[in-house]
Amino acid sequence: MSTYKKTTPPRTRGLGILIFLCLLSGVLTRAAIAQADAKPPAPPPDVVVFQNGDQLTGTLERGTGDSVIFKSDVVGEVTIPLAKVKELRSNGSFVVLRKDEKITRIPKPAGSITVNDATITAVIPSQPPQPVPVKELAYIIDSATYNREVTGNPGIWYGWNGSITGGANVLQSTSYGQTLTAGISLIRAIPTVSYLPRRTRTTFNLLQSYGKLTQPTVPQTNPPTPDSVAKTNIFHTDFEHDKYITSRVFVLAGLSFDHNYSQGLNFAQLYGGGIGWTAILTPTQELDLRTDVHYQRQNFVAPTPNEDLIGSSFGAAYSRTFPHKFLFTASGTYIQSWNNFDAYSAIGAAGLALPVYHRFSLGLNVLNTYLNNPAIGFQRNSFQFITGVTYTLH
Repeated sequence: MSTYKKTTPPRTRGLGILIFLCLLSGVLTRAAIAQADAKPPAPPPDVVVFQNGDQLTGTLERGTGDSVIFKSDVVGEVTIPLAKVKELRSNGSFVVLRKDEKITRIPKPAGSITVNDATITAVIPSQPPQPVPVKELAYIIDSATYNREVTGNPGIWYGWNGSITGGANVLQSTSYGQTLTAGISLIRAIPTVSYLPRRTRTTFNLLQSYGKLTQPTVPQTNPPTPDSVAKTNIFHTDFEHDKYITSRVFVLAGLSFDHNYSQGLNFAQLYGGGIGWTAILTPTQELDLRTDVHYQRQNFVAPTPNEDLIGSSFGAAYSRTFPHKFLFTASGTYIQSWNNFDAYSAIGAAGLALPVYHRFSLGLNVLNTYLNNPAIGFQRNSFQFITGVTYTLH
C-alpha cells in the first residue's frame, strides 16, 4: 500500500514568506509614522500666585527690575510687580542677571524660574540653585532672546528698521516740468529688544530732491529766445555707527556727503568721530546729543575756491511717538570750522508721519540748510517743504 504526501512547492512557500514580510513591514512603518506624529504632552502652564491668594496661569515672558511680563489667555500681556507675587513657577528656560552684573557676551547657563519670599531662584541642571533677591534683580531673559541678542553675533543685515519715502509733482502746460523726492531712513540698534541696554547703533539716511521747470518765452521772439530752465538738485546722505560705553554714553564715527545746486555746492564730504549722550530715553521719546571733530572738503562751482576744513559738529536729535502712532522727529546740527571761522553751516529738520493704512503713512517734512560761505552769487539759505508717502519697514 503506497502513502501519498502533499507538499508545497518551494516557489509557493517563498512567495508566501515575501507577502508576509511586506505586510509586516507596512504595519511597522505605519506604527513608526504614528509614533513620530504623536505630539509630546504639553508642559504645564506657568503659574503666578498673588499675595491675596488669586492665581493666574499663562507664560512668563521676561522680567525687568522689580516686575515681570506675564502673558495669559485670559488677560493678555500684563506687567506684574514682584511685590504682589507670593509665588511664581515657570517651566521655561531663562537667564537671570543682577543689577551689579555687567552684561557681556560670555554665555551664562539658563534654567527654570521660581519666585518665593521676594527671591528669584534660577534652577539650572547640574548646578546648585542660584537665589537673587528681588531688589537686586536687573533682568530675567528667556534663553532664545539671550543667545540671539546678548551673546550672539548678528549678521550685517540683522535688525534693520526704518522707512522709505517718495513723492512726485508733475506739471504739463505752457510751463512744464517735474519735482521728485525720495528718502531712506534706516536704523539698527543691537540688541533689538527695547528692554535691554544698547550695545551698538547704526544709522543711514539718504534724501534726494530733484526738480526741473521749463518756461517758454511768451510771446516768442524772432529770432526765437531759448526756453528758461530752472533746476533744483539737492542730495544728502549720512552714515553713523555708535558704540555704547555705558547705557547712555556712546562714541561715534560717521561720514556725510552733500550736493546742493541752489547754493553752488558741487560736492561736500565730511569724515569724523566724537562722543554722544542719550539725555532722554523712554518708550515714547528719545533725545540724543552729540559732538565730533571732523575733516570737511567743500567743492564749489567756479570761480569760488574750494575749502579744506577742520571743524566740529554740535547736534541734537529728538523723536516722539504720540497716540495713534503719530511720529514726530526733529534734528539740528551746527558745524563750525576751526581753520576758517567764516566757513560755518547749520542744518535743521523736522518731520511728522501720520499713519494712513497699515505700514503706509503721510509724511510732512521741512529741511533748512544754512551755508555761510556759499558759491559767489548764491543764497546762504536753502529751505524745503516735502510731502510724500512713507512706508515703514517694521
